[in-house]
Amino acid sequence: MPDMRPSWDDYFLDMIEHVATRATCDRGRSGCVIVKGRRVLATGYVGSPPGLPHCDDVGHLMKEVNDKESSRQHCMRTVHAEQNAICQAARYGIPLDGATLYCKMEPCRVCAMLILSVGIERVVCQKRYHAGGETREMFSQAGVSLWVRDDAIEKYANQ
Repeated sequence: MPDMRPSWDDYFLDMIEHVATRATCDRGRSGCVIVKGRRVLATGYVGSPPGLPHCDDVGHLMKEVNDKESSRQHCMRTVHAEQNAICQAARYGIPLDGATLYCKMEPCRVCAMLILSVGIERVVCQKRYHAGGETREMFSQAGVSLWVRDDAIEKYANQ
């Protein structure tokens, strides 16, 4: 009888959907789970830093962001899910060296640099990120494995 259980990657990717239910920005409700040895080390979701107002309560803090790939509006009120998960691990003294990070879309450039800095070795995403070229290049140079389940580009709400 074939094993009907999800793969470990699918299991942890499905878990990020539940983590995302805590997100406080309706433009990009996403979650992140960091795992090592099939054990969850930390989770994070899109939200404002502790003590600061949330988008869902006071609205977005939109700013224009320009790079070589595009010009777009970006909400600056929140911390990305990947950043929050890495911060939670740091806050509680959990080393992430050799871990796998599961997230909604390919990490942005800043998240990618944090991922490299803490020694995460593998990143698994549900979808592509519209500005993910730099991230893919950095991961390739640094030897971080990147796997994306669906080559479709993730769309933000109100985009």
